[in-house]
Formats: sequence, C-alpha cells, structure tokens
Amino acid sequence: MGEGKTVATLRGLVPGGGVFTGELALPYAGDATPAMGGRAPLAVVRPGRREDISAVLAFCNAEGIGVVPRGSGTNLSGGVTAAEDQVVLAVNGLSRLLEIDEENLTATVEPGLVTAALHKAVENRGLFYPPDPGSMAVSTLGGNVAEGAGGLRGLKYGVTRDYILGLEVVLADGRVIRLGGKTVKNVSGYDLLRLMVGSEGTLGVVTEITVRVVPAPETRQAILGVFATVDAAASAVARVIAEKVVPATLELLDDVTIRAVEDYSRCGLPTDAGALLLAEVDGMVEAVAREAERVKAAFRAEGAREVRAATDARERDQIWMARRTAVSALARVRPTIMLEDATVPRSRIPEMVRAVSGISRRHNLPIGTFGHAGDGNLHPTILTDRRDPEEMKRAEAAVAEIFGAALELGGTLSGEHGIGLAKRPFMKAQFGEAGLDVHRRVKAALDPRGILNPGKLIPPERVSQG
Repeated sequence: MGEGKTVATLRGLVPGGGVFTGELALPYAGDATPAMGGRAPLAVVRPGRREDISAVLAFCNAEGIGVVPRGSGTNLSGGVTAAEDQVVLAVNGLSRLLEIDEENLTATVEPGLVTAALHKAVENRGLFYPPDPGSMAVSTLGGNVAEGAGGLRGLKYGVTRDYILGLEVVLADGRVIRLGGKTVKNVSGYDLLRLMVGSEGTLGVVTEITVRVVPAPETRQAILGVFATVDAAASAVARVIAEKVVPATLELLDDVTIRAVEDYSRCGLPTDAGALLLAEVDGMVEAVAREAERVKAAFRAEGAREVRAATDARERDQIWMARRTAVSALARVRPTIMLEDATVPRSRIPEMVRAVSGISRRHNLPIGTFGHAGDGNLHPTILTDRRDPEEMKRAEAAVAEIFGAALELGGTLSGEHGIGLAKRPFMKAQFGEAGLDVHRRVKAALDPRGILNPGKLIPPERVSQG
C-alpha cells in the first residue's frame, strides 16, 4: 500500500484530526536522547479511545507497518525514536484518571495521564503513589510502565513495577487482553503482567493501568550531609544501610554536579564539597525522629564535615530542589549531555564511583555523577558536544566502559531508563546468547510480524556469512 493510501486509511480509522504528517510529525522522530531521531515518521496517530488503538494496530499488523508507541517522549535511551516508514502511536490523548478506589487502595488511569497528576489526586485523599521519576512533571504513566521507571523513592518503596496490579493491553494484531486486577494476590497462569512492565512497547500497547497506592506517611525529615570526597559519601551510604535504616531516599551528588546545580539554582550548596548526600526518612513521627538521628550519626561517622536537617517544609523543598534540578543544571555546562543509569549492588557503589572517575580522566571528559545511591542506581552524566566528532567518539567509548564496569561489579545496564536503541549493543554482555534467544522467542510469540517498536531493546540476530 502506498504512503498516501496508508495515511488516508489511518485518518479513516482515527477521525477528527488525530493523524498528522510532515513538519507536524517531525518532533515525534526522537526523544530526549542526544543525537537520536532524524526525519519525520510516516504519520503520527493520536487516538482518543482504546478502540482506535486496536484498529490502528490491526491495520498496521496486516500491512507490516512498524508502530512506535509513545507518551511524552522523555525517554533517555532512544526508546521511542521512529523511522520514516513507521507510524508513531501517541497515546497521551488517553489521559483520564478513571478511579481512585480507597477501599481497595488502588487507582485506575489511562496511559496518557501525567505522573504528577496522579500524585496530586491521590494525595488529596490522604494516599500516596511512591514512584517518582525525575521527569514526573511531564512523563506519563504509560511511559513509566513501558520503561519500568524508578525515581528517588525507590530505595524504600520500590519502582513502578512494584505498584502495577492490572493492565489492559492491545496486542500487535489489535486484540485486547486484561492482566491482573485489584486483587492483592494473583498467581494464575504466567506472570504476563510483569512481562509487560518494562517491555518498552515491544510486546503490546497499554491502554489502562491499575496501580497500588498506600497511606501517606505521617511525617518526613530531610537531611543533607557534606563530604570532602565522593568515596566518603559512598561509604556513608553503606553505613546507613548497615544501621538497619531504610530511608525513603538516599541521593548522591558529586562535585561536578554540586557546582552545576548551585550555579543554576543558587540554593546555597557548598561548592567546595567533594560530594553531598541527601536523605529523607518518613513514617510515624517517633520512628522518623529516631531514624533521622541514626542517619545523621552514620554521616558523621564517615567524616561528614556538616550535617544539616530541614527545619520546615520550605527548607526541605530547597534540599530536594538541589537534586531534582541536577539534569537541567548539568545540561547548561556543555551543549550535549549523555545521561546514563548504570546500576550496581549498593555495596559496590564506592567501586562504581571510583570507576567512573577513572573513566572521566582516561577520556578527558567531565562526568557529573549523581543518583539514587541508596539502591545502587547512579546517573553518570557525560558533558560533551555532539558537534565535535572526535569528542563524541571519546564519549561513546566512555559510555561503553561505564556499562562494562557496572556489569563487572554484578550490576545491570539500566535501573530505570530502559534499553531502547542506545544500550541495545550491550545486551549480549549482560544476557549472553541464550538469554537473548529467550527475549527473541517471547517477542516472536507476541509480535510475530515485528511491528511493535521495531529494533528496540533486542539486538538483531547476526546473519552468518555463507
């Protein structure tokens, strides 16, 4: 079928201006990953109903047209880049909060609902949805599910996968299935629910999400620790956990990040510090007071030169502004940032931090390291300029070494950003050929024509030379 007929058919399936092409489609070619995405896709389809998604997938499957599901496009691993012959399925038109069920402690939403909107809605009921990805002000719940998104509160509360109770999913051929529900326990059949979470749109398109919510904590206490070196701060992370305290958050900022954040936000950070740890404990008033003292004692035991606790909500917000503005601040230092999320067992954090420092020196590239130190999920951020080919070669070599170091330390390629295209070349190093074969078999079973987010996540099989 020709391009014109394809677009005309899509417009018939999704009437009311829900299909656009050309320059209007160009912003949908890529995501937030540097140097990925180029020319406009064949078409962008923005449906308003599940039935529209089902019809579009059935048509594209029959014609063998690739479909790239997409939310807000905040992805950092090339997960929603689209080619010129592919259709982008923008699901942010399905953005309703369908229900907050206080009796069962669940909320049901459509995939295009912005994460922060769910936070606000449940908090107004005295409830709490813990996953808080850094892009939560603009990211969608559907994107969070597709990427298995994490956030600052992952140490104590877990990540998106831990809160998904039910999904409605449209398969590649347009059929609709429901997985899970509102029950706390459900072990019927294969765990297809968890298979879909983190599958990056390669196995199905999520059209409805039921999440678990919890009672809001009674109080919170934020604590800042100032250290002379990153090593000392990393050791303090291990000491906090050894004290049997599990903070809601335990975040690390190195010296490069501290200076960038202070220059950007003027929030009073000590720019001569080697590293900062930002912690928050939450829960019952008495428990929070006791745990906060133990966190402060652990910081001091590892040589913190200053330990400061927030005295009110304003000071608490100021502490967390420092962490939440890290990406924006670093982005101002050089024209291009390469933000990674290599993750290691938290006991190996000191070694990973040292490895990143060595990689920075070897490749003569500034790397700002920050992230969720309490759960081992660091964000080494390479500051570079994609207009300089030689520098970009060094940056790409540095990325490969960062992933290699993480795997050597028993870690993984991604704690929350996903694989997409950017990390696909490293999948064999983590899973081996047998592990990749299992991935390919699952993909082939659910998407035999390979139309869903083509080329993402799974490396192509090597073709033998005759």
